[in-house]
Amino acid sequence: MKDFSELSERELLALAISLEEEDARIYGDFAEGLVADFPASAAVFRGMSREEDGHRHRLLELYKERFGDHVPLINRHVVRGFIRRRPVWLSRPLALETVRKQAEAMEAETRRFYERAAGRATDASIRQLLGDLAAEERRHEHVAGQLEAKHVPAKVQAREGEDERRLFVLQIVQPGLAGLMDGSVSTLAPLFAAAFATHDSFDTFLVGLAASVGAGISMGFAEALSDDGSLTGRGRPWLRGLVCGGMTALGGLGHTLPYLIPDFRVATGIAIAVVAVELAVISWIRHRFMDTPLLSSAFQVVVGGVLVFLTGILIGSA
Repeated sequence: MKDFSELSERELLALAISLEEEDARIYGDFAEGLVADFPASAAVFRGMSREEDGHRHRLLELYKERFGDHVPLINRHVVRGFIRRRPVWLSRPLALETVRKQAEAMEAETRRFYERAAGRATDASIRQLLGDLAAEERRHEHVAGQLEAKHVPAKVQAREGEDERRLFVLQIVQPGLAGLMDGSVSTLAPLFAAAFATHDSFDTFLVGLAASVGAGISMGFAEALSDDGSLTGRGRPWLRGLVCGGMTALGGLGHTLPYLIPDFRVATGIAIAVVAVELAVISWIRHRFMDTPLLSSAFQVVVGGVLVFLTGILIGSA
């Protein structure tokens, strides 16, 4: 890698051209990734992509005038000091807030580059252009604000915010809630049946562990294979499967772990308290994200949980 201070003026211009080309393509990817769910914000990033293209053309014109047609291959990856960017633009679906934060970081980094490059340039025309571009990058946030005001007025922002919340519910909350409910409720019967049949904490722990992990694997595959998300908009199947499977296992492990305590009665008392907390959390999530009335949600979840709990105790005590 080369240090920034080692770059010649020719290399500085070549690097600037590469940066502008990369940023334009990233903004284009942002626009393409957002257009299906957030068309107004996609228009903002298309405008920003055109801005970066304009900068690249000006840099190319000056480069050809000073150094000829051949532009050496030099980019951010061979120069020390640049921030390593996470390729969020490759993810689908794109999160609107993540994209906006990434764009702000890109603009700030590019502005700092132009300020440092202008300070090192000795050629008057190169120094002027780099200084002008640094000033334009400082104004770029204002340009982005103008584009956003044009394409994303307050009503559209509110609608896009609601769309993003809906996607979050579809892709994360729903599979996670389904897993948490299954793990918290379905494992109650085998766990407490084993507890009251054996009165042995460690044996009960092994049954609960097997039930929780097995349920997590089963629910994870079931969710991942249920649909590919292309029609329902529920996102990547493997992500939903991981969320659902992980929350299923977590829901079962919550009231299984107390049975690592050797004293059976103490372990059972703590496990029952954990179950109450789990059911309360499930009720709150349904109320918060599914718009289910809190009392109605609590009643439905508690009744189901108590029935499964009593089933386990009755079978284990038989």
